[in-house]
Amino acid sequence: MIKLLRFISFWALLFFIWHIETGCANMIPPSGGPRDSIPPKLFAALPKDSAINVTTNKITLVFDEFIDGKDIQKNLIISPYPKNSPLIDYKLRNVTIKLKDSLEANTTYSLNFGDGLKDVNEDNIAKNFKYVFSTGNTIDQNVFSGNVILAETGKIDSTLIIVLHKNLDDTAIYKNRPRYYTRVDGKGKFVFTNLPEGKFNAFVLPNDFTKKYDDSTKLFAFADSLIIINKSTKPVNFYAYEEFKRKNVTKSSSPNNDKNNKPKKEDIRLRYTTSLDNATQDILSPDLDITFNRKIKSFDSSKIILTDQSFKELKNYTVKLDTGKTKISVRNEWKEGMVLRLIIMKEAVTDTSNKTISKSDTLIIHTKSESDYGSLAIRFTNLDLSKNPVLLVMLNDKIAEAIPITQRDLFRKLYRPGEYELSVLFDTNNNKVWDTGNYKKRRQPEVVKQLNKKLSVRANWDNEIEVAL
Repeated sequence: MIKLLRFISFWALLFFIWHIETGCANMIPPSGGPRDSIPPKLFAALPKDSAINVTTNKITLVFDEFIDGKDIQKNLIISPYPKNSPLIDYKLRNVTIKLKDSLEANTTYSLNFGDGLKDVNEDNIAKNFKYVFSTGNTIDQNVFSGNVILAETGKIDSTLIIVLHKNLDDTAIYKNRPRYYTRVDGKGKFVFTNLPEGKFNAFVLPNDFTKKYDDSTKLFAFADSLIIINKSTKPVNFYAYEEFKRKNVTKSSSPNNDKNNKPKKEDIRLRYTTSLDNATQDILSPDLDITFNRKIKSFDSSKIILTDQSFKELKNYTVKLDTGKTKISVRNEWKEGMVLRLIIMKEAVTDTSNKTISKSDTLIIHTKSESDYGSLAIRFTNLDLSKNPVLLVMLNDKIAEAIPITQRDLFRKLYRPGEYELSVLFDTNNNKVWDTGNYKKRRQPEVVKQLNKKLSVRANWDNEIEVAL
């Protein structure tokens, strides 16, 4: 009798809400007043939140304000992960979810809406709103959490997901859908809730349709051992890697046409650019590079001459064409504050069309002074030198320098000015480069730890910094 009264009361409440929303639809809300900053809250649910012994696959949620639910489908995570996507409908204050899969016995289900629920007027998001029910007598309460870090950079990728497989076969990640999955947040953290006790294999993948490791260029990570889910499961760190890098392919149906499909006149001249910065040579770089717009067929190093200001040829410099046959490097031990000349004769290079540069050129080169650089002193604390640490100095997301760390203090008399990011590679095999992982061989990638301190180097200045690992 009590259950019947509760059932009647619930539907009477829904009818009352519907009557207000339809009968008073033309009412105009008052203007002015403070902006609404409160996200929608659950007002009622059928079955109720955290209900047990549930047999229906239809869920009705009623909120305290009008709902914008257009993002529910792409945000909703249902655990266990269903074979078929649910039917979702939203109207006014109501959200209805109909599960297409048959409910499993004695199973806890959770529906995490992520950022998919928000109000109509102010777009206030009910972040990570979750609804839970069970087909058994209890609600599972076990939690599994941790962090996901990109092994090569030490950075975070919030587009990744963590998947749990009940099938413990090593090939399950290639063939099967996961039992559970959850997202990585903006800080690299993840958390599973309402898990049953048991053993699982855990992996990290992109959040794509397959949720399988079917491409070795995908970001991927794996746990070294089985995850035992119980009341005392400890957090786990995952280090994601790409076993193979995806090649960038630029598509172009007509490379000689511009955006208006007009034929583009081909430049038939042989041209070049240099690595000089406003005719100035960096004394910390041994090479002055000359890059051509075409491949070089023939090359005469004797016709590229480096001289002093009086046209006297220098000694001990070298001129070399790279293997790609588009760049010539003039290598020299550059001294500060010098004025030099680089003579490039017309016949020095010939491209594959037997063309040479239009005329002989003489470049005036000024080498930088020591005052154009700053000195650099870094002291490391809490650093385990036995792990073969390598300091990675990053400029514009590229490695400007990789410096093996063999002692606590690092000093450079001259260093290029700039704003650098710092990270440390723990070089397991001591080959001075980052090495990727391999799941089949159970080899984890080498790990890079991003440091939370930036390096700012000023010219003509003693730059000192302490780095704690």
